[in-house]
This record gives sequence, structure tokens and C-alpha cells, in this order.
Amino acid sequence: MRQYTQTRLSEAMLAIARDVDVALDDFAGMIAIDTSFPPGKGYGAFSDLMQNLLEPLDFVSEKVVVPEVLWHVPGGPACGERVNLVATRETGKPVCGLYYHVDTVPVTPGWVRDPLALTVEGDDFYGLGAADMKGTIFATLLALRAARKCGVDLAYDPMLLLCTDEEGGLYPGIRYLAEQGRLSGHILNFNGSAAPRIWAGCFGIFNLQLTVTGRAVHAGEGNRTGTGNNAIEGTLPLLAALMDLKAEVAERQSALTPPPHSKGPLRPQLTLSAINGGTAGGQVPAEVKVLISRRYAPEESYEDARAEIEAAIHGAIPSQSELGIQIDLVGHLVPTSDPEGPHWPRWQQALSQGFGYRPEDFGKWGAASCSDFGWVQKTGVMHEVLLGGLGRPESCIHSPEEHTTRQDVVALARSILAYLASDFAPEKIPETTTV
Repeated sequence: MRQYTQTRLSEAMLAIARDVDVALDDFAGMIAIDTSFPPGKGYGAFSDLMQNLLEPLDFVSEKVVVPEVLWHVPGGPACGERVNLVATRETGKPVCGLYYHVDTVPVTPGWVRDPLALTVEGDDFYGLGAADMKGTIFATLLALRAARKCGVDLAYDPMLLLCTDEEGGLYPGIRYLAEQGRLSGHILNFNGSAAPRIWAGCFGIFNLQLTVTGRAVHAGEGNRTGTGNNAIEGTLPLLAALMDLKAEVAERQSALTPPPHSKGPLRPQLTLSAINGGTAGGQVPAEVKVLISRRYAPEESYEDARAEIEAAIHGAIPSQSELGIQIDLVGHLVPTSDPEGPHWPRWQQALSQGFGYRPEDFGKWGAASCSDFGWVQKTGVMHEVLLGGLGRPESCIHSPEEHTTRQDVVALARSILAYLASDFAPEKIPETTTV
């Protein structure tokens, strides 16, 4: 029986590579739906697509909407219903969650190809979210379909978690699912890289929206006392103060182990990420919005980091200023601590099966990038989280011309299939080997 099952698993591994081209229309459908955050308007359409793709695999899907009161900030960047899809296939086996954030960053200038259309050039797949992280959903579909086609028995009941607002949202969908007790088992998080990496945790991030308000008047009257305040000009001293703080923050460093490609220790960051204001040359600008992004190390506290930003802003406002100042929290991911647990050895072997890594290739490191799984750990529902994905330095994640490759999609799909298959490394399935 063991040999028979191994043959089925081997056949499924081959089927994954054969079926990539057949399934590209499904991948294209994912890329075509604009799920960029901000604002996050495409979540409902994406959940509809995924529900249709998963139904033939006998998944039962449920849409879980994050209440507006938890994420909506008046005048903030987010709008639209926050629809998360939880797809389950319950047979009584232990549950393994498979996590994906369905949002992407917005399209930025510099794209040559259509970012909302899958472009296939040789073995490269281009499109917004191709690597981060709709390509990982595509890889999962390939794995699950191959298992079904070849009759591979699974050790786990997969629970697909297709979640909202990881890219800087105030209340990520996975946080809400965790707080509502909707998670079980352990989780494979595909918001990582195609590298032999053992996750050591990561930084947190929060985004503050600074709104500076003046008073709109005719531009020809703007130089007269009492006729209005120029919000753009009034913002300049605040920006200068934030740039001074940016340099101070950049001097700090974290004890978190940096990636092997890093040129030094991981450091906190303060970034002026977006600015918008003004209307026309004939009008004194009445409002400016500035998005301030602060990545903070596990050794720092959110409260202290936010307080020093607010102190810098208020300290730069002249005492006689009539400008209005408002600071709103519009996004927050807390740091993720070392998520080590008993399932890692099996996932490491599965990654080696898919990508061809050797045991000595693996290293443990953290990152200044951030994850919504700090919120999951904070609930106490689970601490262990396994990490994988399609990211590579050359993938242009969060940049124009984002892409992944056929080879990496196939490798990740094979890793997922191996991990879920009951006959792959059965001695490393904690649920059946723990007495």
C-alpha cells in the first residue's frame, strides 16, 4: 500500500508541472481583479472568483465580513466591504490552515506591461500580485487539483484563509478571524519568500494619516493678513521635523537576526509614504494629507514610537498658527515573535522536496518587513506559523513589473502537496507521532 500511495504522489508531482498552462486562465482571473489597498474595493469580487474555483474541489466557502466599525476611519484611505473567504473541507482529519492576503499594493508609475492582466513571457508570469501573493493561491490550486486527479490521500483537512487588508490596513481580516475563534490547527503562511528560510519573526508597522487644514481663498488674496492659511506651506515645517526624526530612528538597530543578503543589522524606519493636497493655481490649498509609515522593531513599543512622531509634529507648529492638525491611525500590524513549533521539520522537508534545498541550505532570520500574524499570536489562538512563498529579490514585489516564474510556482505547489500528503514523511506528522 505504501508503494501504491508513493506512486500516486509521484504522479501528482508530475501533474502539477503539466497542468500549469491549462490553469493559467484561473491565474489571469485573479490578477484581473483589482484588490489593491488602498482602497480595497475588490475583495467581494475576488471572494466570488475563489468560491467558484474551490467548489469543484468540494470546499465549502463562507464569506466573513469585518465590521466597518473596526476598520473605517473618516477621511481615511480604506473603503468598500472587507470580505474574507474561509474555505473548508472537513473529513475529520487535523486542520492545516493555508493563509493568503488577497490585497495588493496600488499600481505605481513605471509599469510597461498591463498590471491587471497576466502577461506570460517564457517562464515569467507578470502582473500585480503575481508574487505577492496571488501566485501562491495559484500554486495551491495546482497542488489540490493534482491531489484530486491522482487520488493522493491527505494527512490534513486544508482550510483556505483568503484575507483582507494585510498591506497596511487598520484591522486585517486574519486578525478578525483569530479574534472570532475561526482558526484551528496550525497555519502555512505564504507571505514569504522562495528561499530556504526558517522564520525568526519580523517588525511591526503602523501608518498615521496627518491631515493639515487651512482655509481656501482666492490665490490673489492669499498674501493678505487674515484671508486664509496655506495648508501646503504650513506643512513644510512638519515635514522637516519628521525628516529629522527619520534620521534619529534610522540610527537604532534590532537584535533580530537579519537576512543573509542584508548589509547590516535590521533598523527601524520612518517613511513619508504619500502626500496629497491642493486643487488649483488660483486657490490657496485648504488641506494636505500626509501618510507617515513607521516600521518598529520588536524591542520598541507602538505607544512610544507614535508618541515621538506626534511630539515632532506638534513641536514644529508655530504658536500663532491657525492651521488645524489631525492625526489618525489608519493601519497597524504588530511585530510577530519567533513562530517556531513542532510542524517546522515537516515543512522544511516539504520545501526541500519542492525546491530541491539541502538541509544545510536553511538559515533562520527575521525581517523588517511585516506580517498580520502578530495579531494572531496576540490573541493566543496559536503561536506557531510556518512561512513560505514566491518572493525573491528580483521579483519586483511592491514595484512595477512584479512577476514570478513557472519554476517557482511549480516548486511551491509541490511543496504544498508534499506537506499535505499523508504518505510524505509520515514520521514527521506531529499529530500522529506525539504520544
